[in-house]
Amino acid sequence: MRAVKITAFVLGGLVALLAAVAAFVLATFDANKWKGEITQLVQEKKNRSLKIEGDLSLSLFPAIAVKLGKATLSEYKSEQVFASIGSARISLRLMPLLSKQVVVDTVEIDGLKAQLVRFKDGHLNIDDLLSKDDKEPPTRFDIAGVKFTNGELTWRDEKAGQELVVSSLNLATGRLANAATDTFDLSATLVGSKPHMAAALKAAGQYRYDLERKSYGGTQLAVRLTGDLAEMKSLDLTLAAAALQLTGANELAVEKLLLTAKGKAAGDAFEAKLEAPTLALMADKASGASVNAAIKLAGAERAVDAKIALSDVEGKSQSLQVGKLVLDLDARQGETTVKGNLSSALSANMEKQTMELPALSGELNVANPQMPMKSVRLPLVGGVRADIDAQTVALHASTQFDESKIAAKVNVSRFSPLALGFDIDIDKLNVDKYLPPKPAAAAAQSAGEKAPEKPLDFSGIKGLNASGVVKIGQLQVSNVKAANVRLEIKAANGRLDIAPLSANLYDGTLSGALTVNANNHQVGLKQTLANVNINPLMKDALDKDVLEGRGNVMLDVASGGTSVAAMKKALSGTASLALKDGAIKGINLAKTFRESKALFSGRKDAVQQAKQAEKTDFSELSASFRIAGGVAHNDDLSMKSPFIRLGGAGDIDIGEERMDYLAKASVVNTTGGQGGRELEHLKGLTVPVRVSGPFDKLAYKIEFGGLVAEAAKAKVEEKVKSKVGDKLEGGLKGLFKR
Repeated sequence: MRAVKITAFVLGGLVALLAAVAAFVLATFDANKWKGEITQLVQEKKNRSLKIEGDLSLSLFPAIAVKLGKATLSEYKSEQVFASIGSARISLRLMPLLSKQVVVDTVEIDGLKAQLVRFKDGHLNIDDLLSKDDKEPPTRFDIAGVKFTNGELTWRDEKAGQELVVSSLNLATGRLANAATDTFDLSATLVGSKPHMAAALKAAGQYRYDLERKSYGGTQLAVRLTGDLAEMKSLDLTLAAAALQLTGANELAVEKLLLTAKGKAAGDAFEAKLEAPTLALMADKASGASVNAAIKLAGAERAVDAKIALSDVEGKSQSLQVGKLVLDLDARQGETTVKGNLSSALSANMEKQTMELPALSGELNVANPQMPMKSVRLPLVGGVRADIDAQTVALHASTQFDESKIAAKVNVSRFSPLALGFDIDIDKLNVDKYLPPKPAAAAAQSAGEKAPEKPLDFSGIKGLNASGVVKIGQLQVSNVKAANVRLEIKAANGRLDIAPLSANLYDGTLSGALTVNANNHQVGLKQTLANVNINPLMKDALDKDVLEGRGNVMLDVASGGTSVAAMKKALSGTASLALKDGAIKGINLAKTFRESKALFSGRKDAVQQAKQAEKTDFSELSASFRIAGGVAHNDDLSMKSPFIRLGGAGDIDIGEERMDYLAKASVVNTTGGQGGRELEHLKGLTVPVRVSGPFDKLAYKIEFGGLVAEAAKAKVEEKVKSKVGDKLEGGLKGLFKR
């Protein structure tokens, strides 16, 4: 008993002594001194200003703890605030102190705010706080737990123009050390730009890591992200894994990984799922069961159901081979459906960040009820190689459908923004064969009423950065036939340029350029048609049979607007044509003049509708046009034939699809040609012929009124000339008579 009493007295005395020491420490603790020394040390060592505005206090029971009130830390060599806290508390474990070890028990920080910046030159605003020596061993630390509340972290990348704000940050962890395993609970709000983000994040589970081995992962992980991300709205993204481990050597181990996502994109609902039951990518060996992914998209105008499966994974983490990758696709866009499958082996080098599908094969079936053949089968053969680090992709593919053989090469030189290069070679292509027929005009429409016109949409050009060549051996588009077509295409900054554009067509050649500017809905076209047969071209292109002949046509026009009608009315520029050995169809001037002799005598005009069977032959025809406001004006028409000369001037209103033109025909030969002997009464006269009306119902009016007096005058002049000639001839004979 005496020993117990002695022991009790000793312990009691020791406790009293410790209490006295603690009381002394607390009584003599000078907060202002410590604040000043800490501030000076930070300034000397880091060239940053630390301002401790709140209280700094020390407590010994129930644990040794330092409490800190409001404080701020400046940027490097600046008074601008880099980080701030509302309050902090750091406590130390007592027992390790007895053996001269400092073990942090808990760290509690409330109201932490910090801003990380990457400047345009690439350096960070925390470079001075980071170790520059990769060989320096990591600092040893051991913290029983960390608790952050009401935190806010900002990341601003001035080089990429990105910004991300993590607010309402709450994090609670178990033990943190150079290597540790414990639980965590995280919640935060994310708001960012490029890409746009406004989402809430929650995560929980057990982490396990080893900093020296660069190994990171966890078990029973559950992560959920909800909100908006880029073009995805109402996103609900979840990740669950029984185990997930990553190492610095690109090693990966997964058990029961399930990644799901659902939401809306461009107004359409989508769902995605990725499953990996077991997958191990180790430095010396890779293995795993199948990895499956599925994507579904459902909307009013489109739907997609795609499945991807990987099987027979082997190799190493740095050099991975997948025996088979299979893609199954079932998609719909409007009335068009696409179904098919593609497969290939897959090889990937994780260190070099390259991936290759060396033998891609499969087929796609495209169907549309409006197509004449209803569906088209497209067998595909090709290959793909991608370099993720260099942001490049090279693809080559070939297919054959119906009568067309297509070989294509596509190169991606940059992922963001996407930059494409291409080379496409097609032996023959009849585009009309695969397009639905043009809808007939509604019978119920009232007379003169036009169906509403769909606006032109050039938005697909915006954001497109591509260049390449398209070559087509034989082409038919909108019933126009061409051969040896070559298009050099460049799209950038919302502008599409096809220059040069060349082809053989209708026994002649075409060369020129086309420009479409989506930024202001402007279109420009320059074309030269040389030695073309004009009649079949106009029949096929315009369904008009009004002109025959061979020659040249030149266009240099521009327009702007949001519809075809607006484009026609805003058309401007110049045009010209020069034809030989042809005919103007719809009227036979010689026949009309013969049949209108009585009208000529009676000074009456003759009006007739164009008749397809009639035509006026010519040996040469030329004209040039100045176009403004959708109206083409001509004043230099010149047509020559064996008996007639034709000139004229007038307007062709392209916007309103009608014309008002006054041609002037002069009979110059009555000995041949189209019934020339019966035109003696018009010899030497100029007969006005007015062409007017809508394009599909042109009328020809021969204005004989007023020509009788001119004809009589011409006869008198002819007789006078004849008599003067006879007298002159007689006088000359007498002069030279011997």
